[in-house]
Amino acid sequence: MSDLYGKRFVGQITPLVQQLREELHTQTYDTICWRKVRHLCAKEDLYYPHPLVQDLIWDSLYIFIEPLLNRWPFNKLREKALQVTMKHIHYEDQNKDPDSDSFKTHLARMPDCLWVAEDGMKMQSFGSQEWDTSLAIQALLASNMTEEIAPVKDNPSGDFKSMHRHISKGSWTFLDQDHGWQVSDCTAEGLKCCLLFSMMPPEIVGEKMEPEKLYDAVNILLSLQSKNGGVPGWEPAGAQAWLELLNPTEFFKDIVIEREYVECTSSALQALVLFRKLYPGLRKMEIEDFISNSVNYLENVQKTDGSWHVPLPLCISEEFRYIKETANKLSNSCRYGCWGVCFTYGLWFALVGLAAAGKTYGNCAAMRKGVAFLLRTQLPDSGWRESYLSCPKTEYIPLEGNRSNLVHTAWAMMGLIHAGQAERDPTPLHCAAKLLINSQMEAGDYPQQVCTFQKSMGFSRRTACYTMPLTGTYTHWGLSQSIVGGIIDADPMDLQFENRGSKRR
Repeated sequence: MSDLYGKRFVGQITPLVQQLREELHTQTYDTICWRKVRHLCAKEDLYYPHPLVQDLIWDSLYIFIEPLLNRWPFNKLREKALQVTMKHIHYEDQNKDPDSDSFKTHLARMPDCLWVAEDGMKMQSFGSQEWDTSLAIQALLASNMTEEIAPVKDNPSGDFKSMHRHISKGSWTFLDQDHGWQVSDCTAEGLKCCLLFSMMPPEIVGEKMEPEKLYDAVNILLSLQSKNGGVPGWEPAGAQAWLELLNPTEFFKDIVIEREYVECTSSALQALVLFRKLYPGLRKMEIEDFISNSVNYLENVQKTDGSWHVPLPLCISEEFRYIKETANKLSNSCRYGCWGVCFTYGLWFALVGLAAAGKTYGNCAAMRKGVAFLLRTQLPDSGWRESYLSCPKTEYIPLEGNRSNLVHTAWAMMGLIHAGQAERDPTPLHCAAKLLINSQMEAGDYPQQVCTFQKSMGFSRRTACYTMPLTGTYTHWGLSQSIVGGIIDADPMDLQFENRGSKRR
């Protein structure tokens, strides 16, 4: 987009383009004064209102600087910027598939962005195959079934640091191997799956992954931890928080700089705890320091009500007090689970991470407060349902209606299970498991329910509706068998499908 804008590219005006203009705009295209609508945004999409300072900056650049950049000699500066932009574009193309023509590669991958859902054709920005596969494998392992995935084979080509890229060899991406961009929690979950496979008989899961590939994944995770103990999503954090004020989008928040996340920290912590168990001699001190720092981070960022959030430290001078206060407001929505809805999602990851590090309900106040928050928000039907409004309002808001969200219920269950709730009082878990089982449909799937991604983007993810209830139910089933002798102490037929007769799955 920046390249097309900088070149002032204008496509051919076809009958289809004219029809789209009539369909999309509320007035005739030729009568629109684009300068007056530069900051116009639908109320429903205005998730991140720009501060006045930022609007003044953009307007000044547009009114005073833009005309200069189209005239000699200043247009030479724009030409140089366009060359750098295209250099980065070609670099990313080469790293996607260096053995094939870039343009043809783009066309061949177009179907990856399209799929037909129950309500029609959908378009996605990028897929989540690696992430979904990792969670699906863990769900299948919980039910005694298996699957396979593979990490990125090499670092980005050439002088990748000059391209502002981080190491990626051994990582897992959100999409697939060709995507090439490392993601911390995808790497951690992929590493966990491979470590779990290595503990299973080869005749079931095949040959184990080479240890060197596991070491590369560990190296990625260790390289990403920040000084505060948290782990960012994509690359090492370090930029100043006030840069977030320059966020040009109205519908995304906290996207300009990298920051630490509860979920990414927990996933990395869990993976390295398991790796330390299987490979106790490799980078022992570094891994122990990572685990200790991660635990401190999770405990330090917990809110007083027991939920989890991610604080954003600001180190700027007194002269910029206004910017500091504004940045605090802008970053407030990052202070909880960010990659799902929202407090429930953050609680699940935080509790599981603390448990993996050896924390228990008895020796960890953070875990006790987290458990209390989940039990306090459990609904009369024994499930959980959190509204996406928790994200923009930065406070826990139950979803409207009388029906629990099955994915949220599974998240809460897994948090409680790893916090030892079954040992204290299994009733909340029994009732929640019964809700999940009775919600399963005839074909074996679960009703589609909306999730939230990056705090402001609602989306439908079918795999979450399969893997989360499955993982929650089977994890509870296994723990219940060993702790209390069964998922329900009464007649096992209590688990019958209430809406479809007495047949158990």
